[in-house]
Amino acid sequence: MDRNAERRRADGLRRALRPRPADEPLLDLAGNDYLGLSRDKRVIDGAADALRTWGAGSTGSRLVTGSTQLHARLEDALAAFTGAEAALVFSSGYTANLGAVTALSGPGSLIVSDAANHASLVDACRLSRARVAVTPHNDLAAVEDALARRTEERAVVVTDSVNSAEGDLAPLRALHAVCRARGAALVVDEAHGLGVCGPGGRGHVAAEGLAGADDVVLTMTLSKSLGSQGGAVLGPRRVIDHLVDTARTMIFDTGLAPACAGAALAALQILREDPGLPGAVLAAAAALAEAAGVPAPPSAVVSVVLGEPEVAFAAAGRCAELGLRVGCFRPPSVPEGTSRLRLTARADLTEPDLDRARAVLATVLAQARP
Repeated sequence: MDRNAERRRADGLRRALRPRPADEPLLDLAGNDYLGLSRDKRVIDGAADALRTWGAGSTGSRLVTGSTQLHARLEDALAAFTGAEAALVFSSGYTANLGAVTALSGPGSLIVSDAANHASLVDACRLSRARVAVTPHNDLAAVEDALARRTEERAVVVTDSVNSAEGDLAPLRALHAVCRARGAALVVDEAHGLGVCGPGGRGHVAAEGLAGADDVVLTMTLSKSLGSQGGAVLGPRRVIDHLVDTARTMIFDTGLAPACAGAALAALQILREDPGLPGAVLAAAAALAEAAGVPAPPSAVVSVVLGEPEVAFAAAGRCAELGLRVGCFRPPSVPEGTSRLRLTARADLTEPDLDRARAVLATVLAQARP
């Protein structure tokens, strides 16, 4: 461990936890609270009401005592909002991805996974016991070739709808056409799409006209746009029934805490009532991108590639010194040579907030870029 730690230190890849205070003065452009709802009174009240009604914990796994009427209400609301037939709530987006991918594949299956997929999808592929073909990011021809060459009867293609580091969108409509032509199911992680992309924030799958398709399964997190904690899988009812029978991260994990379910349900209601929130996120992202000198993204994620990890880490530290918290993505989160600042937009950013961000980015990036 010591040798590996020293190697990571020499490569500029050591990491550390930095607990933040409740009243932190920094302007946060690093978190994923895209709609600014994690501190919204209505969301907090939803959590508090659930806490008083159901208690602090769910008390058991979903199949024992961990399913409450509140969980069922949340599942119905998520399915109705996204256009899916049914939903199943998990304790996190990570466990939702593990549960969905492993339950839909297994020995004798092929999984085709985008090279830039989130670690939860990568780990799900590794745990699946299926053969895994990793294809270059958003490379449709490579996906089709992998499916065409397979000897397995069953195949699943997995991708993020919005890449968490780049902020770009998967070509879902074309990808779905390839999957359907080759007899494969499509699993799409909408973690960074829900609340930001699509009509009223219903996600990139809905934007591409694939909501409710019988060969598409969505996964998502409740911890980003919905400002809470937890995850969910959505899709055809028979898929959800299959997950209840077979998804190990649902069967053997304690159910989502009621307060988290209550908060997510309240946040979803806010999103329903204010369909302008996603547009506000994208407008803020465009403003941040302009300040950073990069193209405006189709999502909330603004990626500012600086190259070597030491450069990105120092730039993030300088931003913090000047009152701006930004993300710093280094390998293995991103490929070698592409360490970057990752800025995230929020719907509640004000014009003074953006002016503050512009001033800090102008100073820091002038020093960080050659």
